Amino acid sequence: MKCINKFGKKISALALGLAMVSGLTACGAKEYGFAYDRDRNNSSYSAAAHAQGEMLQTYADDLCVASGDVSEGTDVDMSQATAAGLFDIASRNVIYAKNIHQKMNPASLTKVLTALCALEHSNPEDVLTATENVNITESGAVKLGLKAGDTMTMDQALYALLLRSSNDVAIMIAEHVGGSVEGFAEMMNATANRLGATNSHFVNPHGLTDPDHYTTVYDLYLIMNAAVKYDKFIEIIHTPSYISVYHDQNGGEKKIDIANSNAYLKQEAFAPNNVTVIGGKTGTTSAAGSCLMIYSKDSTGNPYISIVLQAEDRTVMYTEMTDLLGEI
Repeated sequence: MKCINKFGKKISALALGLAMVSGLTACGAKEYGFAYDRDRNNSSYSAAAHAQGEMLQTYADDLCVASGDVSEGTDVDMSQATAAGLFDIASRNVIYAKNIHQKMNPASLTKVLTALCALEHSNPEDVLTATENVNITESGAVKLGLKAGDTMTMDQALYALLLRSSNDVAIMIAEHVGGSVEGFAEMMNATANRLGATNSHFVNPHGLTDPDHYTTVYDLYLIMNAAVKYDKFIEIIHTPSYISVYHDQNGGEKKIDIANSNAYLKQEAFAPNNVTVIGGKTGTTSAAGSCLMIYSKDSTGNPYISIVLQAEDRTVMYTEMTDLLGEI
């Protein structure tokens, strides 16, 4: 089923109130080409393309589908971001699309899939134990500060993952759920393929830059669309701040005191009057630029997913996102 493009008047976006500095949720100075693109005729690509066709045919009645760019009937000026999309979940309409099938670095937007896999394959009360692998040394990588032997529940870990974007917590979740980072990456790819997100490939749970780690705006829409079906996921991304206590290997208390990085929830950016931002996920690396995925609702409660990838900085990212939300 082909999606119907939405026609409607543009609702002017409110001015941004941004006084922010750009912070890295992950770091990678090198730009990568994607190995998947270097041999588009290989068997894995053909299998993925076939699988995607079958998935879209099976699920098209329940999903937004677009084969290319969509801008007619909108006033969006997406000149400073490489790719973007606005998806009307209830009406299954693609309102706006720019390069939504282009493979790109997702940075910490990866963590939405990490959270989805954790929600599907674990329980909130599970106790996670950090190994030496949580010692991430990459410059600029955001961490909670875990040490080997630290323990916390899966519920605590998901808050740290999605609000703080903690890369060390992502490793701990991956090892608990998948047995290893490699095992969890296999689970991530299986989940993505099941959802029809077959233009993606994931090798880690945090989004630190790797040439074999990539996704698309459209695949991120599919992943987010699955994640928001979990009440716990929505509860977390809508939480402005979170305080809790976890423990070191000797039972000593260690405090979690984190704030949501979403500027809309922090009152540093402002959506149009008719739009309520429920929450989302930010992500920034040198390779990915500034990235943002938002789950929002209009004045009647209808839900939307909007995505901006590879904006030049955080201020531009929120300006472009607010422009998108103005089409709701």
